[in-house]
Amino acid sequence: MGHVEIPETDISGPVGLRGAPRPRTAASRNRTAALEQLWRAPTAQRDPAGRVPARRKPVHRASVGALTDLLALAGPAWLLLHLGEQPRPWLAAAVAGLLWTGLRGARGRYADPVRAEPGGAFGALGDWLVLLGVLAVLHAAAGGSVDPATAVVAVAPGLLAATAAEGLRAGRRGRAVRKVLLVGEAAGLDRAAELLNSRTDHAYQLVAAIPVGPGRPGFESVQVPGRLATCPADDDVTTVLGGAYAHDADLVLVAPGPQLTGDRLRRLGWGLHDAGIALSVVSELSGIAAGRVRPVTAAGLTLLHIAPPLRGGPQGILKAVLDRGGALFGLLVLSPLLLAVALCVRLSSRGPVFHRQVRQGQYNRPFTMWKFRTMVADAEARKAQLTEDNEVDGPLFKMRQDPRVTPVGRTLRRTSIDELPQLFNVLLGQMSLVGPRPPLPEEASRYDEREGRRLTVKPGLTGLWQVSGRSDLSWQETVSLDLWYVDNWSVATDMGLLARTVRAVTDGRGAY
Repeated sequence: MGHVEIPETDISGPVGLRGAPRPRTAASRNRTAALEQLWRAPTAQRDPAGRVPARRKPVHRASVGALTDLLALAGPAWLLLHLGEQPRPWLAAAVAGLLWTGLRGARGRYADPVRAEPGGAFGALGDWLVLLGVLAVLHAAAGGSVDPATAVVAVAPGLLAATAAEGLRAGRRGRAVRKVLLVGEAAGLDRAAELLNSRTDHAYQLVAAIPVGPGRPGFESVQVPGRLATCPADDDVTTVLGGAYAHDADLVLVAPGPQLTGDRLRRLGWGLHDAGIALSVVSELSGIAAGRVRPVTAAGLTLLHIAPPLRGGPQGILKAVLDRGGALFGLLVLSPLLLAVALCVRLSSRGPVFHRQVRQGQYNRPFTMWKFRTMVADAEARKAQLTEDNEVDGPLFKMRQDPRVTPVGRTLRRTSIDELPQLFNVLLGQMSLVGPRPPLPEEASRYDEREGRRLTVKPGLTGLWQVSGRSDLSWQETVSLDLWYVDNWSVATDMGLLARTVRAVTDGRGAY
């Protein structure tokens, strides 16, 4: 596939996207010929008139989503209220439907999926509970005569429909791939490309890059269909659009720098948006969830306000309640399994049923962690002999074929059943259901300042690293995932991680 670059020195003077023809000089004819060479290249199809074609814009789904929510709640609500012989069912259903749609819109459920955090089932449930509260206040203030129990049943179909719609949207987001064209100086391109290519838990596929200035990107696997001049030039938009069309990119990702100033970026945004191509800007921020970032404007500047991590408050109280309640429920439900496993461990090898080990908890406080024993009785004494066989970097010790693991223990580790006794630690308040794994004292003593931040929250029975590859991850990848959780956790995040843990345990990948 051919690529055409326009030398920065060959093009000067404005090039209008849809402007009227101007007098043709020799320099103008040369510039036009160069542009036509790019536009007519085999990888970038242009219309015969020489204008930059506008890509067909995607269908705006906000109105469709709002209308679906409105009808899904108001329709069944009217029918149920009418069958229940409630007064003025059409008015009550209309009010509930409008409130539901307005509430969902205000909470960003119909926003652009590129910028919006997916609400998921828990987002729909939260919206529905807020709706019930608003309707209760209106009912009390207006002195309505609708039966409250009937009203709750009447608006329940709206919750079911919204949950199903969120699930479908999440599935489409999971399958969809956004083809990305990177634009920026060499250093910014290298950083963005490295991060995008190092992870697979996102929908962005890097297809090409356009450097700004003379520097060359450090990667070779990505094609470079063009280059922008060091200073702002009239062909900036044309070059970027040519690269986007040539590689079928639907998103231009810009890494700003000294040579890509705010005014130049704004003009580039005009051309991209006019052509129907999305524009995103790489931020120097990393490890911060989108929900913690709030954009505001002041004096012509775009400021990003970053909310502090959760450390207490209502969500902290709710997390503690869910931890204790979930641990107690789990112990009661799983008691037959726990007794069966205890018997297998006791009969299969010499030694105690449980393995008790001192670990470092929140704020580096030591506690005794419980597990089913999966190794021979003298495993700790034999650890020093296996130090050279450690298969992970950092302070952790891991071996895929650890000779100290018993046959029963290998099965328990593969299924993570050996971790279930830690429900007692959660019940005692020493651990949480979700959080970073608790380190050994000798591991914690080797933490630097960055790694030590893992200890600012309670350690967990499961966490991000367990659902992201477990022992297959490097130490630095594990730390990065744990730090993301420490700074961005929420009750909704915990619920999602618990659900993903079931899949990770079933898969068994990375467990040894």
